[in-house]
Amino acid sequence: MSPAPSGAGSPEPVEGETPTRQSPGLEADLDDGAAASLSVGDPVLRKTRLLSRQCDTCIFRPGNLMHLSDGRLRELVSKARDDESFIICHDTLPYHRHPDVKPAICRGFADQYSTQGLRLLERLFGFVEVAPPPTTSDHS
Repeated sequence: MSPAPSGAGSPEPVEGETPTRQSPGLEADLDDGAAASLSVGDPVLRKTRLLSRQCDTCIFRPGNLMHLSDGRLRELVSKARDDESFIICHDTLPYHRHPDVKPAICRGFADQYSTQGLRLLERLFGFVEVAPPPTTSDHS
């Protein structure tokens, strides 16, 4: 697989993990150590983690459930598409509500957009579908 374009803020892949690119908008918020933990690759299965369905607060669900500022969703999608990349589900980010959950590609993005990055990951590694993290009500 060819390396990510320069300037994309891509972490070096962890040995045995599927190479990945950072989710758009995270570059300024993460240091190199945190960025390396954003791999969507499953080193055991050697496949790419993709949510099996949209999470309950998916940014692609109607109603702006994540309270994104005006134009932010458009900006995230444009960046991911311009970079031929993808968006990592916010619920699977290590600094969000579920730090023990491994990063996975946002199902809402993958269902609506086809990028070179997604097509390459599918062809080279394939996807393993993982369930979104449980909501608070799922813990009871």
